[in-house]
Amino acid sequence: MKKILASIAFSLALAGSAAAQTKIQIGCTATSDCASAMVAVDEGIFKKHGLDVEMTPIGINSNIPAAILSNSIQIGGPTSTVFLQAVDGGLDLVAIAGASIMNPVSNGNITAFVRNGITIKEPKDFVGKKVGAPGLNAFLHVLFVKWLVEKGVDPKSVNFVEVTFPTMSDIIKSGGVDAVLTAEPLVTRMLNAGLGSVGARYAVELARTDPIIFYAASREWADKNAATIKKFREALDESAQIVNSDREKASASISKFTRQPLELVKAMPPNQSEPVLKPEQLAWWIDVMSSQKMLQSKLDTAKLVLN
Repeated sequence: MKKILASIAFSLALAGSAAAQTKIQIGCTATSDCASAMVAVDEGIFKKHGLDVEMTPIGINSNIPAAILSNSIQIGGPTSTVFLQAVDGGLDLVAIAGASIMNPVSNGNITAFVRNGITIKEPKDFVGKKVGAPGLNAFLHVLFVKWLVEKGVDPKSVNFVEVTFPTMSDIIKSGGVDAVLTAEPLVTRMLNAGLGSVGARYAVELARTDPIIFYAASREWADKNAATIKKFREALDESAQIVNSDREKASASISKFTRQPLELVKAMPPNQSEPVLKPEQLAWWIDVMSSQKMLQSKLDTAKLVLN
């Protein structure tokens, strides 16, 4: 009898260990970029693939790499720029699956919004202006600098300051900055409030299709959880189809996680979900960031994405 009980106890311990291995916390900011994970949780897709997953809101995208390494989350959704800077700084992270990519729709949601009293007719009109960015050297800022360079404008001639998304309307209204680099739904809110106008849709003009956000983990965790990552990718393959084709389900999940009103979320199509991520897709970002002197080392794209 003792042997039987011992055997049962051992089996339960193994089962408990297996369950613990598949328990995953995914950290993302309050955007639609991680919609594939949100939908996979709400629609039971992760569970169907044997994964116990919870979504954890992260306030600032640049905090995600540290959260991964501290194991407060096992998988995070950093922007391409945040991920590459973290790896360049010595953090041993690896991309394990794609989340969102730039496309004509998502590019159209990005603008340089200009306050009343400021006229922007062409890129050189930004010279001497104070432009607020939601994070210097972050996604929107890096894209805008790239756009200025392509238009023959020296980015150093523009005065960039950090302005968080929640404070953009107030600082535009007060005249604290001349323009802000922002995106929907904030653009529509500021237009409706009569605070200014769209000065440039710079992401549309760049017309890129590179990754915005992808799912990343520590290399140590990824090496120990190959089977879990395989299931994770299979689940994302299913949920990405829902994100890209079923606005109702996608919007419900995005609204739930981001805590934004459902009707507002429905009015803005989610960024395109692309679960497949290839090493070569990071090459453009590396080139852009290197040209802006944001990277100190020569990164090997083959080592950045898990096979």
